[in-house]
Amino acid sequence: MKSTVLLVVLGSALAAQAPRQTQADDYTRYELLAPGSAKFRILYEVTATTPGATHFFNAIRRGSVATDERVTDLASGKPLRFENVNGIVAREGGVRGADSTGEYIRVTLARPVAKEGETRILIDKTYYDTASYRVMGDTIVFDRPLGIKRNSVVLPAGFELLSCNVPSQVLQEADGRIMISFWNNTQPQAPLVLRARRVAVGAAVALPADIRRRLDERAHQTREIVYYLQQPETHAFDLFHDYTESRPAVVEYRNVVRAGSTVTNPRAVLLDNGEELKHDIQKVGDTVTVVFRFPAVKPGESSRIRMYETYTDSARYKLVGDQLVWDRAFGRPFNAVVLPAGWVLTNSSIPSTVSEMPDGRIRLDFINPRPDEIAVLITARRRGR
Repeated sequence: MKSTVLLVVLGSALAAQAPRQTQADDYTRYELLAPGSAKFRILYEVTATTPGATHFFNAIRRGSVATDERVTDLASGKPLRFENVNGIVAREGGVRGADSTGEYIRVTLARPVAKEGETRILIDKTYYDTASYRVMGDTIVFDRPLGIKRNSVVLPAGFELLSCNVPSQVLQEADGRIMISFWNNTQPQAPLVLRARRVAVGAAVALPADIRRRLDERAHQTREIVYYLQQPETHAFDLFHDYTESRPAVVEYRNVVRAGSTVTNPRAVLLDNGEELKHDIQKVGDTVTVVFRFPAVKPGESSRIRMYETYTDSARYKLVGDQLVWDRAFGRPFNAVVLPAGWVLTNSSIPSTVSEMPDGRIRLDFINPRPDEIAVLITARRRGR
């Protein structure tokens, strides 16, 4: 009898447990404060993706003391309510591996995460951490393993970079501070160690527009795309691509169809609330453009759009003998290709991570941390041949 009661109680507790917290698009910016203070400001952008979730939990790293915390809803630009809770509360809220002795920031989202949508937030906090940020002689050292894949570190004003052990972009901000930015496309944490030294320099000089365009921070870009290949005899593939618009008054996204491709089945969703968006297809001469329309972006706000399309392209996706051949250049930092059912990967010209999806299809994820295109060539053969 006692066993039965215990099972009923456990079953009720599990049933009441919140769904597992899921997230995406993590990006962290570290701004190093005054040398000797052991303090650095963290600007953490993250997307809550659990459908129906009303809260998001962010761990406070053990060994760090957090102050000056505030949270913003990125869609509206408005502040969000939050509180510090322990790991037990976080675990009950959906953080399955939460440390019961740890501390977490629990954010109350502006709206429940839409079924076909996501909620973007910015967590702003300052850490005091003598192990991560310290002074050694005439240099400052930032020594911190970073689990988030997209990161940047901004040096204090008047400091030059002496060394950095993770391949990174080095970019000068408008105020003259030096930023180190990178995308870690490996599974382990990035064991970042950088050293900098005070230097006498003049004010930052504005660069010509053609040079500035080549100095865009790659890790902070938010464009991503996933291709789902249909059987190669059709030359067709479905895709969705995500894009964030933050320019005030912008009301549309214009997607120009590559020459040699045809487009069908366009559809778009405003991910911030799951709302379906309007679209139309325009043709001027040989140029075809799919125009997706959304509510005008207001100052201080932003919109995250997901666009779906089906393409047919016999030049870039085809059968050569009995081999599937996919030959397409990617310009976005994040790209993924899912092979059709029943196909075995045989070649990938560009390094990627490979995984098997629940339905048995093979997926390739390509991270390009460089600001140029990658020419991806994939081949595959049918299983059993």
